[in-house]
Amino acid sequence: MKKLIFAIGVIILLLFAVTVFVPPYIEEQRNPVKSAPPYSVSPEAQALYDRLDFISDLHCDALLWGRNLRKRGDRGHVDFPRMREANVGLEMFTIVSKSPAGQNMKSNSADAFDNITPLTIAKGDPPSNWFSLINRTLAQAENLHKFIEKEEGQVIFVKDRTDLEQLISARKKDPSVVGAMLGIEGAHALEGELDNLDKVYEAGIRMIGPTHFFDNKLGGSAHGENGAGLTAFGKEVIQRMNELNIFIDLAHCSPAIVDDVLKMTTKPVMVSHIGVRAVLDSQRNLTDEQIKRIAANGGIIGIAFFDMAVGEPELEGIIESMKHVRDLVGIEYIALGSDYDGAVEVPFDITGLPLIVEGLMNAGFSEADIKAIMGENVKRFFLKNLDQ
Repeated sequence: MKKLIFAIGVIILLLFAVTVFVPPYIEEQRNPVKSAPPYSVSPEAQALYDRLDFISDLHCDALLWGRNLRKRGDRGHVDFPRMREANVGLEMFTIVSKSPAGQNMKSNSADAFDNITPLTIAKGDPPSNWFSLINRTLAQAENLHKFIEKEEGQVIFVKDRTDLEQLISARKKDPSVVGAMLGIEGAHALEGELDNLDKVYEAGIRMIGPTHFFDNKLGGSAHGENGAGLTAFGKEVIQRMNELNIFIDLAHCSPAIVDDVLKMTTKPVMVSHIGVRAVLDSQRNLTDEQIKRIAANGGIIGIAFFDMAVGEPELEGIIESMKHVRDLVGIEYIALGSDYDGAVEVPFDITGLPLIVEGLMNAGFSEADIKAIMGENVKRFFLKNLDQ
């Protein structure tokens, strides 16, 4: 009996050690920052940054790693304290439920080993989440809600226009109030069940990308194997998303899905984190024709911060990508789409956003244009398109 008790104790200690040490180690390895904070810019750039009324980012995967977003982290890219330090008013927290081993830009199999399964177990999630994509998704959404509840009004969860208006009003009185939205990276999270779309809507999710790094029941990924457009089920999901007013995120979709969605959607689309082929010729990036069609749809394009979207050096690529979209369709379609905490190496964490302002100033962008890019476009887009 003593040996059994000892063995059980050892197992418990090992499980505790795995939960405490493994997820932070994985995150530190997967989300490096090329240049550590603090960051400095010219006095003129900092002054302009300090005048910005509303800063927003359209894509962050911080919920995946199990980190407490209420505490300032020494790893990763985003949390509530760093949002406040950077004066960021609104962050779109996106949920990753599955990611194929060997993930790359060109081709991934849907049957490849899932990287998120061991991470889910290591984080100490209950067994109900270990092999269920929808349960993982709802659990990450619930974790964000718990963080927000403990903030006692200092973080506002935005699911409709009224919430956004409340956030804008609250920040005028207290800039330390920040906002959070929820999205899903890849509708494989629905597990092929249309009813699950209503479940994630009830959880507050307002943006979903049909595909992520592999093909699924909705159709083809930009990084998948078949390059297909929307399946019959995919069209059902898009139609229901329109009915619920969940924004469609085209960031990882095959060109055929981009085409199909823009033909059938009755709502403006989003591209939460992307680059442009005119700057970096990558299969995940937008062509000029796609950019024009997204603009004609009234959509918005978040420019990503990592090298496989914008090239190297990243800051130069970010600015060039924004300049290209501006010159092609206009300033009003550009937003920040960092892909922070998305298993990518970035040049700076969220407290380094003044570097983008300095880069835009050096490239000749006006103050009005910089304000639009840094968040006013997102604010306008959501005020216009969110449900009341």
